[in-house]
Amino acid sequence: MKRFKGSIIVLAIVFAMSLWTTAFAADVIKIGVIGPMKFVQGKGHWNGAVMAAEEINAKGGVKVGNKMMKIELIQADSNEFLSITDATNAMERLITKDKVNFVVGGFRTEAVFAMQDIAMDKKVIFIGCGASHDELCNRVAKYYDQYKYFFRGTPYNSTALVKAAFSHVGSVAAVVKKELALEGPIKVAFVAEKAQWADAMVPAVQAVIPKMGMELVGVWRPSPVATDVSAELSAIQRTGAQIIFTVFSSSVGIPFARQAGELKIPAIQVGINVEASKDGFWEATRGQGNYVVISATYARGVENNELTKPFVEGYIKRFGEMPTYTAGTYESIKQTLADTIEMVGTLDPEVIVAKLENRVYKTPPSTIKYTKDKLGRPTHDIQFGPGYATGVAVQWQDGKVVGVWPNHWQPAPGVDVTYKGVKPIKLPPWMIKAYKK
Repeated sequence: MKRFKGSIIVLAIVFAMSLWTTAFAADVIKIGVIGPMKFVQGKGHWNGAVMAAEEINAKGGVKVGNKMMKIELIQADSNEFLSITDATNAMERLITKDKVNFVVGGFRTEAVFAMQDIAMDKKVIFIGCGASHDELCNRVAKYYDQYKYFFRGTPYNSTALVKAAFSHVGSVAAVVKKELALEGPIKVAFVAEKAQWADAMVPAVQAVIPKMGMELVGVWRPSPVATDVSAELSAIQRTGAQIIFTVFSSSVGIPFARQAGELKIPAIQVGINVEASKDGFWEATRGQGNYVVISATYARGVENNELTKPFVEGYIKRFGEMPTYTAGTYESIKQTLADTIEMVGTLDPEVIVAKLENRVYKTPPSTIKYTKDKLGRPTHDIQFGPGYATGVAVQWQDGKVVGVWPNHWQPAPGVDVTYKGVKPIKLPPWMIKAYKK
């Protein structure tokens, strides 16, 4: 009898603890943060999410109806640079084992497509914070009921990235033309890592550069993880290119910038180079990355809007470095998810999707408005252009990253965009010397 009573007591305690655990869990919003955590891109994912969660939880959490719920982050290393299978397994674990309510992150397009399918099958809202391929959001328009749980967080899509990069190339070309007093068209070499997200940029560059009054002297496609690009650089040098238009999201951006600097090629690099957006780029290139101009989301001292400065300064204070664009997990959690949840008062993904896709709201880098396709169907992609998402261009100038664009950007008649804090573009001294003999 005593043993029976003891068993009853034990069972009661276990049951009570079970109820307590369930109640505690119910007061938590679980957000999975997925990305290549051994690399700078995944580090940005995690840091941005941590900063958002800390700020939200410090104020008591997210108000869901009449209840305050804290944010709990669960990290998942996708290892997506090396294995799509690892990425899908990581997403599967987040949803089925860790029981997350939402997922943010993802970087490599090929892996994000696969991760997207898993999240959509499970009806889990997934905010992409790294991959730019247009088709990720085109799927939403074409197969809305299946893919409506996916939203783009950052960056804007590949088509818009090309538009922005062309604007940056145009701004650099104007400086080259003026300062070097060149006659004839400026010569442009295009170098894009051999990756799916960059494939569509090749025909776009081939079509647009000549229309901009410049000459495209060649296209090079090194591996995203190449460590030696001297052959490509030597070939580029022989073309006499004055501008090297780069499209790099992976580690190849470091050896390319370093070796170009060592060779003192009389040309200026401009375009996309994710590795050049981190503070360690200067040391990684041994200072040879000087004068590289890149597309970016943030720049010290540049204010896209009134939210930019507090975020950038807060991030630097918290982590000791500038945020890369993958730190957009910050606004994806804080402004996109938390604010929408408080508006609708529920974690129901159907209700959140219906509210979120019609919101227009500010984040530290931009104002978010979700686009529709030509048929009027929601895409959950973000609007690019003045007043919305534009990004910035920055240049490495003697060990410091300086914002240089938009500086009197005129994308349409009567439109002139300049962000507070931008400074003039500088040409490499060896380039000036080569053309001003």
